[in-house]
Amino acid sequence: MIYSFIKHTLVLGAFLNVSIAIAASNNVLSTAQETELMALKQTALTSDLSYEVVESLTTEVGPRMMGTPGDAKAITWAVDKMNALGFDKVWTEEVTTTQWYRGEAKAQILAPYPHNVVAIALGGSVGTGDKGITGDIVHFENFDALKAAKKGSLTGKIAFVSYQMTRHIAGKGYGAAVGTRVNGAAVAAEKGAIALIMRSVGTDNDRVAHTGVMRYKEGVTKIPAAAISNPDADLLVNQLKRKKPVSFYLKLTASIKDKEVITSANVIGEITGSELPNDIVAIGAHLDSWDVGTGALDDGIGVAMVMASAHHIAQLPKRPKRTIRVILFAAEEIGLLGAKQYMKLRNGKVNDHIIGAEWDFGTGRIYKMTPGVGASSLNVVRELAQYLTPLGVALSDSNDGKGQSDLSLLTKAGMPAMNFSADGTDYFDYHHTENDTLDKVDVEDLKQNTAVYTMFAYFSAQVTTDFRK
Repeated sequence: MIYSFIKHTLVLGAFLNVSIAIAASNNVLSTAQETELMALKQTALTSDLSYEVVESLTTEVGPRMMGTPGDAKAITWAVDKMNALGFDKVWTEEVTTTQWYRGEAKAQILAPYPHNVVAIALGGSVGTGDKGITGDIVHFENFDALKAAKKGSLTGKIAFVSYQMTRHIAGKGYGAAVGTRVNGAAVAAEKGAIALIMRSVGTDNDRVAHTGVMRYKEGVTKIPAAAISNPDADLLVNQLKRKKPVSFYLKLTASIKDKEVITSANVIGEITGSELPNDIVAIGAHLDSWDVGTGALDDGIGVAMVMASAHHIAQLPKRPKRTIRVILFAAEEIGLLGAKQYMKLRNGKVNDHIIGAEWDFGTGRIYKMTPGVGASSLNVVRELAQYLTPLGVALSDSNDGKGQSDLSLLTKAGMPAMNFSADGTDYFDYHHTENDTLDKVDVEDLKQNTAVYTMFAYFSAQVTTDFRK
């Protein structure tokens, strides 16, 4: 009985100590600011704005690969939308590169058992010529096996890498699979191959192929590169198991136009800070997409979230202390070109960027945030975490967060970052495919994610913390 009383007293005391510690730490925001933060949370959780924005983008614009009419339309759409949503400043920054045309893809297993195959050119691939190419398949289970092949061992052959990406909430399987897509053609060419085909970088079993950017190596012959659907990759592997030569036909009408300069633009909008307008809290996404699907997930929902977050904050009676800058980057898909131009225009310096966060992964709810800030800022981050915990967002034990995608370049230049991890279990079912469409967007999950970004942006814009320290 005495033990029980003592135990109860100790537990109660510990609880009170924790409560007092939390209360003592909750002094970064004033009572009025905390009230505004909670109101913003409720607004974002009940508003349909972020869904309406992504619906508008996918319906009125659709696919928007750099250099296409959709890309130009997206820039106009974004400027008009930001102005309609009440941004204080809206402008564009030009981005240029050379043109690549996808063309069409045709693929067939010719022997021993003929089948048509669903294929897609990898972004940046050369074409095969009008007649296409035919060659025997040489199978590699993964990229390392291809790299280990002897020079000249693939002369006249088509290299096939069958590695299958694994499913994971954080998308961890992507890194192991994407190397073939990016560098596989250059490696296969060094071994003498006339083409590279690979299993799509995806976790689905749909008969659609996943595209994505690839790179050639200077001084190495450029060979055609294509991805085939997961079911067709299985079919090809099964034919190879018969221990008979497998003959494959590939025709890509893709082409690189080195002398055709194309123009896109970053679209940037601001909610100007009331006291520290030169301090920037950056929230970003990329405006471009591949030319397949409608870019709803990659990165339409990101575009919608950051625009809606800024709009919600702009509806407050008074602007927050710091400026909130929404950056919709151009040409992320083909090599972070918009982010590189953003840095170039600022001479590689982002000292005025106090902290930033980007969305470019996931279909489900945010479940974790990982800061990348100075050690003395962690207590302020912990306070933010207390506000986000009821939304199911846990604070990571690590302090090594980096900006996603485009904002990673700003992180490298010294900008503190917050990385929000969202459920990406199903993301690579649709990534870079015709299936990246609006019906994959979960409205309630999108509201939760918008609430998180709204609260992060408001909180970071109201505190005077130097997140570098």
